[in-house]
Amino acid sequence: MIKFADEAKIRVSSGKGGNGCVAFRREKYVPNGGPAGGDGGRGGDVIFQIKQNMRTLTHLRNKTVYKAHNGQEGMGKKRFGRKGDDVIIPLPPGCIIKDATTGKLLHDFEDMEEGELVFLKGGNGGWGNCHFKGPISQAPRVALKGQEGEEKEIIVELNIVADIGFVGHPNAGKSSLLNYFTNARAKVADYPFTTKFPNLGVLRLDNEGDIVLLDIPGLLEGAGEGVGLGLRFLKHISRTVAIAFLIDLSDENYLTAYETLCKELKSFSDELVKKDHIIIATKLDLPNTDEHLIELKKKMEGKCKVVGISVFNNWGMDEVKKELINLFNKSKKIEVEEDSSDFMLQELEDVSYEVRDDFGATISLSRKRRAKK
Repeated sequence: MIKFADEAKIRVSSGKGGNGCVAFRREKYVPNGGPAGGDGGRGGDVIFQIKQNMRTLTHLRNKTVYKAHNGQEGMGKKRFGRKGDDVIIPLPPGCIIKDATTGKLLHDFEDMEEGELVFLKGGNGGWGNCHFKGPISQAPRVALKGQEGEEKEIIVELNIVADIGFVGHPNAGKSSLLNYFTNARAKVADYPFTTKFPNLGVLRLDNEGDIVLLDIPGLLEGAGEGVGLGLRFLKHISRTVAIAFLIDLSDENYLTAYETLCKELKSFSDELVKKDHIIIATKLDLPNTDEHLIELKKKMEGKCKVVGISVFNNWGMDEVKKELINLFNKSKKIEVEEDSSDFMLQELEDVSYEVRDDFGATISLSRKRRAKK
């Protein structure tokens, strides 16, 4: 069983339009009834539907072919064929669709949380012979075939939509911090790579807002070359607005961990390093870590904010929560479109209407709305 999947290759095809019908009206006492062939039904569409309650593409791994139904063929007595049933493919938020052959980006759902996209339209139904009658061709025996549907082989990739991403070496305390602030139940243990798949959690704020936190598997030095789990899950960080680097103060490389992590992020994308970020120094309850925290703060002075915490003893948790909120508020760009043009305040043009009475006279009517002061 596949627990998590962030990429899937599928084949989708829309339905073929139904063929038009060649038929004639045959009724008693109605000689030469004429053509009565109906049109074929339209083929079904391929529709992608965004659902908030989905977090993985596992369902696309289990089923890889999606076909919409064909339209029904036209019938006699000018009866049109039924439209083919659409095929609806549910997707989690944050997906992108690429062409499997060329790798070209076909659509990016970005931050869409719900809605639908008609990806492939079904073929049109063919005309029946009732459309071809005329003074010359009174009994046409011609009907059009339905249009063929479209077919594509595509790759669906999931980029998890989150606000702040946790990045650090294995066993740095990312999952523990996520479990403390959210209702997530990420696995926590004392061995590396406990987290094998990304985990999401929601940090609730007092003003009824929330911050979505993302925990990805730990990075090792040389991850860009395939060491450890490599950079497979770093693409999920690309949609976050900020990054929190978690450094284990009990690790011997605590002073060089920040540079190592930035190097691995840069090997994936230069844009990740440019994101706003803070450093969260973890495991402050272990011996000699308080001295390590002082050294780390001294080294990063003027470069990056450093906050020391201990999830086990609840040390510094209120401070790091405030820093996460400040980081989110600083990085989140809210674009508010203010339309300066108010319809009720606009100066309307003097429009003249001409109305003719019974005597042929022309009356000019003028109406003008005054702007509100």
